Amino acid sequence: MTPDRFFTLMLLLKSRDAVTTQELASALGVSLRTITRDLNWLRDAGLPVTAHRGRLGGVTMLPGSGLDLTRLTPGERDHLSLTGLDEKQRAELNASVESRRALSKIAATQPRRVHELLPLTDVVHVDSRPWRQARAFGTTPASLIGAVRRGRRLRIEYDSPRESCPRDLVVDPYGLFAKAGIWYLVADCARVPRMYRLERITTWKEVDQPRRIRESQTLATVAAALIEQWEHNHAIEVSATIDQTQIERAQRIFGLRLVWDDHEESATGRKVTIRFLHLEDVRALLPFGSAITVHGPTEARAHLRDLATNLAHHYAPSPTS
Repeated sequence: MTPDRFFTLMLLLKSRDAVTTQELASALGVSLRTITRDLNWLRDAGLPVTAHRGRLGGVTMLPGSGLDLTRLTPGERDHLSLTGLDEKQRAELNASVESRRALSKIAATQPRRVHELLPLTDVVHVDSRPWRQARAFGTTPASLIGAVRRGRRLRIEYDSPRESCPRDLVVDPYGLFAKAGIWYLVADCARVPRMYRLERITTWKEVDQPRRIRESQTLATVAAALIEQWEHNHAIEVSATIDQTQIERAQRIFGLRLVWDDHEESATGRKVTIRFLHLEDVRALLPFGSAITVHGPTEARAHLRDLATNLAHHYAPSPTS
């Protein structure tokens, strides 16, 4: 159930004495099957939702539930729909104050009984940032969110690590996307979807034109397609054996790009395939040293040998005079 459908459903139940599942489905634009699943979810979550059969029956919310969503302003409802963000990310969007106010309105109306479990918010804390994250520079989410919400085109200067100098681009933004503690601007550039790290957007300004995004595409669908493309696109597959002591570390670093060979495992190592987008990316194997043995392709072995040779020369002792 989406956050917005949850709020709408709760408002319908709180504002009427009884409402049929067909009326709920029509009001929310979903099927009867979906409404039944949503109502079961509400009951499983402990909300006092009950259904009565017959001509005068219907779905009702029992009195005294304490959850009064009518007290929330439209802005507070909008902020509560920002699911999955931790407190730091809400602060980066300048959304923490209004989000806390909305959550406090709901929490204040639900006193805990003596024998009830502690609230999840008291015993679960979410921090989605990666370990040892460097301080981010460049554009902040809070500075860009207003322009994105106005639905305007943007002209950005983007400092890509693969380019010798920043590029000047005109993009049509879908929105901001946070993944693994990193903020991205998801946008079309010349009708092609792209993901731009905010810390690499050196300057930006609004263009006096409305954005021109592709029909039937949303921030969620475009971001999902880009992630799928990034995780599965590769130009080179490296066959290698990893020492048992480094398997967990390799899995953590390479994620879905690492594929195990279930038929090649020994007490000392395990055969794997690691997928890279570019040949240059095999340099990510250097920190493993001799704990990873690359078997092929030939160009990957040759490139690693050249990288290692250059590294050895760089740190070779200076000749004595």
